[in-house]
Order: sequence, then structure tokens, then C-alpha cells
Amino acid sequence: MSDLLELEEARAAVVAGVAPLAPATVPIDEAVGLALAEDVVAPESVPSFVSSAMDGYAVRAADLASVPARLRVVATTMAGDPPAGTIGPGEAVRIMTGAPVPSGADAVCMVEDSEPSPDGDLVVLSRRAEAGQHLRHPGEDVAEGSLLFAAGTVVTPRHVGVLASVGLATVRCRRRAVVGVLSTGSELRPAGVVLAPGQIRESNRHLLLALVAEAGATAVDLGLVEDDEDVLVERVAEAAGSCDVVLTSGGVSVGDRDVVRGVLERMCPVHRQVVGVAIKPAKPLVHGTLASGAKLVGLPGNPVSSLVSFESFVRPLLAVLAGAPGRVPTLLGAVAAEDLSRRPDGKLHLVGAVTAPGPDGRLLVRRVAGHGSHQQRSIVEAEVLVHLPDGHGVAAGEVVAVQPIGRFAGLAGSSGASGDVVAGGPGRAAAAAAGPVDEDCC
Repeated sequence: MSDLLELEEARAAVVAGVAPLAPATVPIDEAVGLALAEDVVAPESVPSFVSSAMDGYAVRAADLASVPARLRVVATTMAGDPPAGTIGPGEAVRIMTGAPVPSGADAVCMVEDSEPSPDGDLVVLSRRAEAGQHLRHPGEDVAEGSLLFAAGTVVTPRHVGVLASVGLATVRCRRRAVVGVLSTGSELRPAGVVLAPGQIRESNRHLLLALVAEAGATAVDLGLVEDDEDVLVERVAEAAGSCDVVLTSGGVSVGDRDVVRGVLERMCPVHRQVVGVAIKPAKPLVHGTLASGAKLVGLPGNPVSSLVSFESFVRPLLAVLAGAPGRVPTLLGAVAAEDLSRRPDGKLHLVGAVTAPGPDGRLLVRRVAGHGSHQQRSIVEAEVLVHLPDGHGVAAGEVVAVQPIGRFAGLAGSSGASGDVVAGGPGRAAAAAAGPVDEDCC
């Protein structure tokens, strides 16, 4: 195995030469989680006409220069009705929220400020009106011809609502990546099988399938393979024609039965790399490009290592394929709620932690219990990975860099993030205390 690579260097090697997947026209209701392949320009304005922002009466503001004002009600307009003609001096139109404002009206008075006659033909308005009051103007939300969303935007349910509001039924998106997942290990057995001495339950494949789906890709179960290089080559070859990425778990270290390295040598004729990454956990990593163009990535077999490796390398790879390479991973500045100790070993430690808002609004982090790479239960509660640089750790109250993971991975790019953005790895953590750094960490 070659000399250890720094985290950012290893991540860059995994995504090197990887291009976004081809675009496809997608119904907006199926676009959630996909990145736009091109800018979306609004084909129409929202609103498209002057409408009322309130239930009340459309009036001429000049008629309410002195109040109370008694006006004649000439029509009633509901949302979806055509405009009610033109109103003249001393006239008003009973109007509902979203209904078109009649010509001649330049304000809407709220129904709370009105006293209609029993027959509704007259209304007394008790509050003066300013021109433009409670009106929604054309293009106020979206102007026709304006940039609605830029290429690379990842579609959320909120985007879908806006796309529908301007009459778009489809958008051009990068297609969803297809990711095949398999586990290796002769000691592994699935659920429902009685364990013999020395055997353990196979869980990484299920973990990775779920992580792939959570990341917005299509997960394909390639099953469990014993430590047989020929069988593994056959399984990867079968998947290569239909998958954009093939993930393996286990068999990437230097043991006698670590067969993924041999598969890499046989199946990745040009771009391939077997490396050790200067992180703990998840030191071993293999990756390469299959003859089909699909990416092969071998992750370590220890459950926590597999998760950390996915978050550090696979999620960024999927983001590049999706056409949204800036989404992950981004580091946040946070404050250690307790001492986070470690031993010097030349590696960056990635420590699972939970978060909570501090009294000053900054993000506090506390280590989850159980730190071994085999202790899968311990990582369940983790919301972030704390980046602890080589050394003895940090004391409570010090600033640390944290990487949101799983469903929290978009935290740093959301309006709800409570930490400052940190770039360039843990060496930049101290900068977070002084203010945000608007860069990506990779």
C-alpha cells in the first residue's frame, strides 16, 4: 500500500475525471433529489395579473381620503373570476384573496375595516387607504424571463412548487446515478441463517444500500460474495454494464483474503489506485475505473469505517455525477461541549458526534459513546463527524470543524445552519470563530 494520502487528496483522486451524468427530461414530480442540467428561465410571471392580497374591497384610494367613507358595491369577484370591469368614483368591488383587481382600483381595504349594508349594496369603510395597499403586482414573485433556478440546483419539494407555479411540467436534470452494492467476506452470513462459530451477521451492504438511496441515487443490491476473487470479478462484470458506480465493502486491506485489490488490478486497466488515507477510521481505500466507464470503489469492512468512507468519498462522488459537486462535504465551525481527546498518530480523526444549539447560538458538539470502527450501534446517533487534527485533541469550549453526515449532509448549505462554514479542512477551524468562510472544503 502506498504512503498515506491526506483526506482532501484522496477525495480529489476518487472524483478525478468523473463527469456529470447525461441530462434527461424529467417530470417535475419525479425531479426531487436531482440536479438541474441547465438554467431554468421563467416562462411566465407570477402573479400574472394585479390581484388582491386580502379579503375585502377593491377601491380607489382617493375615495377614502376622509373616513368613514360610504361606497356603492358594484360587483363581487372571487379567485378565478375574470376582472369585474372598471370602478368609478364612489364605487367598490367586494373581492377575495387572489382575485383580479378591477380596472380603476388602486387599493384593497380589509374586510375587518368594513361595515356592509344588510343587502350588500353599500359599504362603510372606516380606515384610509394608500395607493397600492394590499395589491399583488404582476411578476412580484417571479418575473417572466428571469432566472428561476441555476444549473446544478438540486431540486427539493419547494422547487417543485415554484416550477409548477410558472406552468412547467418537466425540467432537464442529470439522471439519477445507478449504484450497485455488494459485500465481501466468507465470514458473513445474512439474517435468518444460524451462525456457526466465527461467523458474523452481514450488515454493511444494507447500510450502504440505504446510504445510496438517501443520497438520491438508485441502489442496486449485488448481494454477498465470499472471498473468491474470480467470483467477485464475475459479479462486478455483470454490474458494470448497468451501474455507474459499483461499491464493495470489505477486502480492501492487506490480509490474505482481501481480494478487492486483485479485482481492481484485473478490471481497471487504466485508472486505479490502492491507497491508505491518513484518517481514522477508514484508512484503506481502493478505487478505479472499469472498462465500461463505471467507477469501482472499495470501502473497508468495519461498519463505522464503511460509513465514514462513504461520507468522505462516495457521497462527494455521487454529487459530482449528479452535477452538484459543491453540495458535499462542507465543514461547519462548532464548539466542543466537552473535552475531545485523542492520541497523536499522524492521522485526522473523524469522530461521530451529536449537536445542540449553544446559548450564544453557536453549534455545540458532543462525542457519541463507543469509538471503535466495529461499534456500529454507536454511530447511529451521530449527526456530524468532528474533524480532530493530529495531536492530543481539543478542550471543551474550543472551536472544531464538523462535517454533517447522512440526512444532515445538506445542513451547511441550508438557511437553518447555525455554524460558520469552514474551508480547507481542520486547519481552518479557528477561522470559524471570527466569521464565515464562504468556500468548500474540497
